[in-house]
Amino acid sequence: MRDTGDLDPPSTDLNTNVPHSARVYDYLLGGKDNFAVDRAAAEDVVKIAPYMRTSTRANREFMVRTARYLAAERGIRQFLDIGTGLPTSPNLHEVVQGVDPSCRIVYVDNDPIVLVHARALLTSAPEGTSRYIHADLGEPETILESSALRETLDLDRPIGLCLIAVLHFINDEDKARSVIRRLMEPLAAGSFLVLSTITLDSAPTQVAAAVSAYNSRGINSKARTRAEVTSFFDGHELLEPGVVPVHHWRPDAKAKAIDDSQVSMYGGVALKG
Repeated sequence: MRDTGDLDPPSTDLNTNVPHSARVYDYLLGGKDNFAVDRAAAEDVVKIAPYMRTSTRANREFMVRTARYLAAERGIRQFLDIGTGLPTSPNLHEVVQGVDPSCRIVYVDNDPIVLVHARALLTSAPEGTSRYIHADLGEPETILESSALRETLDLDRPIGLCLIAVLHFINDEDKARSVIRRLMEPLAAGSFLVLSTITLDSAPTQVAAAVSAYNSRGINSKARTRAEVTSFFDGHELLEPGVVPVHHWRPDAKAKAIDDSQVSMYGGVALKG
């Protein structure tokens, strides 16, 4: 792990011959920070599941709605966003600092290309702070012990932990639950867990084939049932409407216009008591 508060890494190997999940996601969102190998991997999936771009955008909008909800309605002023992905406006800090400019955000990702573009994640409102850590979700202690995190977030006050479209890259159920538990344990009561991940339930055959296509490209991922996703919130108070397709979570007009057949992501928000 490297604390990249200065964002001046000695070298960055983008490994452009192998697709990376963050760049594939960027392509599906209509971004330009991707390579031919990422576009090929994405198009393999789109051939199987033509709705994938809509599902990806619906997930992004879920992030926006949940972040705004935590800042505007729950008073959360600190956020830890792991699996950040490439900067795509609005980024989380733009959403929450639009509610209160003093909000403090720590972003975490393990893709070198995200590190390259991380300056865009650090354009914080002057009243607040935004930091970036180059680290892996599978190593929660490294994240929690980072000086960037400790200097930016006060663990004695509530934090919004955001795991948006990242848990499906941890295939082992016990490990996924362990990572969530280890990340939530040091957070103060009144903190929130926000997560979204791929579901099998919406279109089992298509989703299974799409996951297989990703795996064949070296992007190991796993789709889960509602019960499996719900278990990630064990020990915390799951807020209404529970674990639902992401466009059903407190939807705005844009989300309400999306057909259920076009989304294969579950999402939910829970409160730590």
